[in-house]
Amino acid sequence: MAVPFRRTSKMKKAVRRSHLALKTPGMITCPNCGELTLSHRVCSNCGYYKGKLVVAPKAEKTEE
Repeated sequence: MAVPFRRTSKMKKAVRRSHLALKTPGMITCPNCGELTLSHRVCSNCGYYKGKLVVAPKAEKTEE
């Protein structure tokens, strides 16, 4: 089995792994309620997508 002749430097390792970093998701503001949501997804707060009601919003729980 082959063994590397020299140790891989920190710089070389970092350059190789530079594309592995986590990226932030594409967030947009919902035009209906203003909540931040993922793009091309139904708003979890109001249930609207492209100006149409797709999913009925969940009723908020009230503790008594």
